[in-house]
Amino acid sequence: MKRSFQHILALVLCLALCLPLCACTGEGKSQTKRVSALGGLADITAYGKNAAAALPEAEAALTSVDAMVSTFDENSRIYAVNHADGKAVVVTAQVASMIETARTVSKQTDGALDLTVYPLMDAWGFLSGSYTVPDEDTIAELLTHIGMNRVNLSADQESGDYMLQLPADVQITLDCVARGAATNAAINAMRAKGVKSAVISMGGNVQTLGLKPDGSKWNIAIMDPNDRNAYIGYLTLGETAVVTSSPTELSFTQRGALYHHIMNPETGMPASTAIRSMTVVCADAQMADCLSTAMFVLGERKALQYWRDHHGFEMLMITQDGRIVCTNGLYGTFTQTGGDYKVSYLK
Repeated sequence: MKRSFQHILALVLCLALCLPLCACTGEGKSQTKRVSALGGLADITAYGKNAAAALPEAEAALTSVDAMVSTFDENSRIYAVNHADGKAVVVTAQVASMIETARTVSKQTDGALDLTVYPLMDAWGFLSGSYTVPDEDTIAELLTHIGMNRVNLSADQESGDYMLQLPADVQITLDCVARGAATNAAINAMRAKGVKSAVISMGGNVQTLGLKPDGSKWNIAIMDPNDRNAYIGYLTLGETAVVTSSPTELSFTQRGALYHHIMNPETGMPASTAIRSMTVVCADAQMADCLSTAMFVLGERKALQYWRDHHGFEMLMITQDGRIVCTNGLYGTFTQTGGDYKVSYLK
């Protein structure tokens, strides 16, 4: 999917805020590479003597995931699964891991996350860019093909291969998990090359490796959902992943109504909640990617209850009525720099 100039500018500004103010010699020397993958641009910055050697490995990790999960590339595993007419297709362990993470979150959220919404995304025009509001009958018919329980993943005990099988009338997309999986892989590739300090910024996904070269934490900007060229502030964090889901990333207006790409699998409509932006902080970027979408669909009350029940991550929500709601684990990490928002922390 094409990205707007504002989106690209926001990515650049976000990366700039992540970086140390002084990084010019020794272990502080940086190397940066911009990569096109997974429908957007990723900026990879690594520090230290191993940085130059690590960047191609990180790029390869990103593009490898892209090649696996594309729904348009006839050579990808997901394309093969979607066009297998009900037959099982061999997939990589990495694809299997993405599906299992999404399955876990889907089960725990009563289906708020669902990989089988691909036909709905297509019907709404979010895949082609030809946006339209499907009629009620079309949505009702498409909903009969939706359900994570229809995704069958198994492992062949003899070969060790993973087999993915869908009914002939079901298709999937891994858009809700692929970027997190890709940045995880890229960070691990740089770590394997001896890099101890790095950051990847990929639209709403930011992942860090270690600390800044000077030993301080990273400042990760949070975009203002009411102004894509501005930020509400930043989170000061160590090694982690920060993933934001927001309707402003991909949306259209028809007859005065705004429609966005974050689908509610139960209704077949864009999720209607009081949340404008959902940011998840989690050590695992793959999990953070899934959770940011699922928590947005759940809405404020259910998302907070999920956080209390499951732990292992933190949230920063921006609501329709002008509040910034943070879970208590982010206390002392968020600095507000813009927007007329009231900040609160919840246990």
